[in-house]
Amino acid sequence: MSCIDCGDAVMKEAREIVEKIGSEPEKVIPLLQEIQNRHGYLSQDLVEAVAEVVEIPVSRLYGVATFYSQFRFTPMGKNLVKICKGTACHVGGAEKVYSIITEELGVGEGGTTADGLFTVEAVACLGCCSLAPVVMINDNIYGKISPAKMGKILKEYADGK
Repeated sequence: MSCIDCGDAVMKEAREIVEKIGSEPEKVIPLLQEIQNRHGYLSQDLVEAVAEVVEIPVSRLYGVATFYSQFRFTPMGKNLVKICKGTACHVGGAEKVYSIITEELGVGEGGTTADGLFTVEAVACLGCCSLAPVVMINDNIYGKISPAKMGKILKEYADGK
C-alpha cells in the first residue's frame, strides 16, 4: 500500500490526524470527520495518506465514507444554502423555492456552483416550521420565503453579502 501521489505535506498532515485521533479500527469515522473538518471535504490524497499511516486498505475508508451522508468528496461553496423539505415547508411551497434556487444557481441537490460561491442541500427539517417555507444560508434563516424573495437573497450573496 503506497500513497504514490501524496507529497510530504500531505503525509505530515495524515500523521498529525492519526496522532490526534488514533489508529484503532473503531477510529475510522473520527478520522474521516477530522479530514473533513480540516478541509470541508474528503480529499483523495489525504484519505489515501491516512489509510497508509494506519495501515488499512483505502477501500475501507471509502466504504465508510460513502455509506454516511455526512461526508463530502468535493469542496463546499462559500455559501451553504439549505432548503427545508419538511412537511410544513413542503405544504408552504418549498418545491417552488427549491426550483428557483436550482435554476438561479445552475446546480442541483448537493451541487456546488462552478465559481465556488454556493453549495445547495435539501434537508429534512430546519426546526422553523412556523416560518415555512424556510431556507438557511450559512447561519442566516429566511422564513416565509417566496420564489421572488429567494432570487433577491441569492443575488445579495452573489454580490458579496
